Amino acid sequence: MKILTRYILSEVISHAAIGVGLFTFVIFMRDLGRLLELVVRNSAPLPSVAEIFFLTLPTAFTITIPMGVLVGILIGLSRLSADSEVTAMRASGLGAGLFVRSVAIFAILTWTLAMVNGIWIAPASAAALGRLQNKLKNAQASFEVQPRVFYEDFKNMVLYVEDVKATTGAAVWRGVFLADLSNPVSPRVTLAQRGVVVNEGPDRIHLHLSNGSQHEVQAKDPSQYSITSFTETDIPIQLPAPDSERKELVPVSEMPTPELWYRSLHPEANPARSTDPRDTPEVRARWYRVEFHRRLALPTSCLVLALVGIPLGLSSRKGGKSMGFVLTIGLVFIYYFISLSGISLGRSGKLPPGFGVWMANFAFLIAGILLTHRVDRAPINLSMLAAPLQRLRARLNGERAFGLAPGRNGDFQRTFRRRGFSSRFPLLLDELILRDFFLYLGMILTSFILLTLIFTFFELLGDIVRNKVPALLLAEYLLNLAPSMIYLMTPLSVLLAVLITYGLMHKSNEITAFKASGVSIYRLAAPVLVIAAAIAAGLFLFDQYYVSKANKRQETLHNQIKGKPAQTYLRPDRKWIFGENSTIYYYSFFDPDQDRFANITVFRLDPETFSLRQRIFATRAYWDGKWIFRDGWERSLNRSAILGYRTFEASTFDAASEPPSYFKKEVRQSQEMNYQELSHYIADLQQGGFEVVRLRVQLYKKLAYPLITFIMAALAIPYALSAGRRGALAGVAIAIGIAIVYFIAAGLFEAMGDTSQLPAALAAWGPDILFGLLGGYLLLKTPT
Repeated sequence: MKILTRYILSEVISHAAIGVGLFTFVIFMRDLGRLLELVVRNSAPLPSVAEIFFLTLPTAFTITIPMGVLVGILIGLSRLSADSEVTAMRASGLGAGLFVRSVAIFAILTWTLAMVNGIWIAPASAAALGRLQNKLKNAQASFEVQPRVFYEDFKNMVLYVEDVKATTGAAVWRGVFLADLSNPVSPRVTLAQRGVVVNEGPDRIHLHLSNGSQHEVQAKDPSQYSITSFTETDIPIQLPAPDSERKELVPVSEMPTPELWYRSLHPEANPARSTDPRDTPEVRARWYRVEFHRRLALPTSCLVLALVGIPLGLSSRKGGKSMGFVLTIGLVFIYYFISLSGISLGRSGKLPPGFGVWMANFAFLIAGILLTHRVDRAPINLSMLAAPLQRLRARLNGERAFGLAPGRNGDFQRTFRRRGFSSRFPLLLDELILRDFFLYLGMILTSFILLTLIFTFFELLGDIVRNKVPALLLAEYLLNLAPSMIYLMTPLSVLLAVLITYGLMHKSNEITAFKASGVSIYRLAAPVLVIAAAIAAGLFLFDQYYVSKANKRQETLHNQIKGKPAQTYLRPDRKWIFGENSTIYYYSFFDPDQDRFANITVFRLDPETFSLRQRIFATRAYWDGKWIFRDGWERSLNRSAILGYRTFEASTFDAASEPPSYFKKEVRQSQEMNYQELSHYIADLQQGGFEVVRLRVQLYKKLAYPLITFIMAALAIPYALSAGRRGALAGVAIAIGIAIVYFIAAGLFEAMGDTSQLPAALAAWGPDILFGLLGGYLLLKTPT
């Protein structure tokens, strides 16, 4: 292989590898917390942990490998063009053919890799990941039970536990309330002071109870009541069957490619699974055909994107890497817009499935041939794209001229002209740094948001076509999804922007020039640290006043796209509630408008022994300043002894003292509330038998997460200055490593906090404290 070919390939491959790694991690961030929680909650062994992470990568690679190819070609060739290396090669008699041949080697290799991944690896890994998650979840189901929350995932059973302590291979419970709902009208109730649950296999757990009693009443004759006391007893509990056992529900993404092709050709193999007239075997066959072609078309995009990227990369002389990044964002948006439109038309039957899926590849193939044919004859004019970029640079920079010569006293800083009144900040020095910082921050954040929205669109495409979702509704959903993505991606974007900004300044010796003129590293870091602190405060306010509302709206729109009923935040259908005075309410219906119950049972417990003291049943109850129970019975108990029994037509009881508003608690997600709302919500739910540990972690995280933006900036500066001549490329690689370590640590801390293995405050603030100390230490050790 010739020296120039190896040189071009090394430049392209290095940028492509960084791009694939970065884009894959951005997609991976969405599910990182959920997977880490599954690992922590289920105490999975280390091999299973590694398997979970590796099985999530192939699906993301189907999107990120083509994007990485385009990033590598555009940024690599743009760098060569901006440094006049392309001009030197052409002056030596080497035309565009050299670059086409060199990049073709890289494009064919990545196309082969992407094709193998898309056809075989990604479907197999998706199926294996589903099986592994079900296996881990069912094998450790006992650890999912949270204290003071009703657990209803067991078949025909409801479980309530006052306190949980996790041990090796088992969970120890204190204060156990277990209701068998085989007969919902008259549930059999078991109470115990202590319980130990042990896994007995993938579909069964064994519950060993101590010091308790079992209560059973005949629904037709409530005077017949039996109490069975026990010192020790054992209850087997059957777990739900894993989803993977229901083969007819295997998602298309997990279906092997040969089976997918067979189903696309044989409609009779696709029986309809619903009464919807649109769900026919022929329609399903068309969807399978679209999915089959998609598995071939996405890898092939490596070739057509490379064909378009070569002439554009060679023509971006002025913008350099910045122009390469801008072109990447634009081309990716155009390609996936055409691709998604063609897939949608193919699934709806408006275009042949094959043509619709391959439409974007055809368009880019034609454009690539035309651009490659022209690049040797006349350079492609990218000034229209470069002009807005240059205007943005000029606007951010303000006045271009500033002095570098020392003043009369030799003080370099005094040669900078000040802006605004008499303040020493910001100076033109600060504007010089912030100009590039904001430019890179905007481009990076835009690319991350675009990538996430594209991946989300692919995930929802089947539901969009099946439920005939209007384009305006989809656009509104993506618009309301974007704020949460901005909130999530901003710290990582700030980290990258700081590393690239200072890395390029160090590579071009600007840092050395400033230090030689008497400007310390701390002064150079000041503008970025100040802006990072302002961004952190802005993120908190953004979450307070906008993100929470947008999340609430996008959840409703997501349900509509999925074909689910519109989400309601009031839960009148909740059948179990823990009251304020050691009471448990069970009812079949509650009307929140008229404050009426139907078939309500009240269990009054002894808070010390967790035994049943009183049991009340009424066919209906209504609020009239206090609860009036109608047509029922009441029984007083003392452990295994029945102290009294009576029936009534109308009666009131001191045990039922909660007002109607107590039963109308609003069920909302933490991300749909701001800090004050979540704080009040936690206080409201604490005595209602609902899990609040997770909510407390999220409450502290609303303060801790925005602050990581400032910490990331402080941590990035010393790394950027230590990158030396390696410049921005090494900085991006370092950023990926730092981000991976931080988000994994943050996910583990949060998952451990959710499972009460760490205090809620430490779970939220722990990563900030660790990385803040590290950033401060490295910044103080940096030579000034």
